[in-house]
Amino acid sequence: MVNNDILKKLRIALKLKDTDILEILKLASMELSIAELNAFFRKPDHRNYKECGDQVLRRFLDGLIIKMRGPREHGPVRVWKSTP
Repeated sequence: MVNNDILKKLRIALKLKDTDILEILKLASMELSIAELNAFFRKPDHRNYKECGDQVLRRFLDGLIIKMRGPREHGPVRVWKSTP
C-alpha cells in the first residue's frame, strides 16, 4: 500500500474535505495548493498523478494529532529505551 492509498483511506474514514486536509497540513507547518493535493487522489495512470511522499503523510499525521488533541504543552517527546 502506497502513501496515496493511506491518505485516501484516512480522508474517507474521517470524512475530510480538501479544505480540511489543507488546514491539517497547515497545523504541521506544511502548505500545499488544492491542485497539489488533488494530484495525490488521482489514479496512478492519470497524467497529473503525483506520488505522496513520506514527508507529506508524516506532516498530515502530525497535523491530525494537533487537530484532535491540541498542541503539545510540554517539551520534546521522550524516547524510552528498553533494557535488555
